[in-house]
Amino acid sequence: MSTPKSTIELLARDLNDQGGVFCPNPKADMQLWSAHPKVYLDVARTGEAKCPYCGTVYRLKAGEAAGHHH
Repeated sequence: MSTPKSTIELLARDLNDQGGVFCPNPKADMQLWSAHPKVYLDVARTGEAKCPYCGTVYRLKAGEAAGHHH
């Protein structure tokens, strides 16, 4: 039985200084038993990123902009 894939909307302030998040993430409300190795996802680069382990998509909320453009 597979768990449904979810999409997590993020605010710019939810991203770390590099413009990303780690999955598993507290915002994804994941059960501890279903956790996988911690993976870094670069959300700021394209506005969203998908975890290669669980398929959860982390998406920057419409109208939000990541603050660190170099």
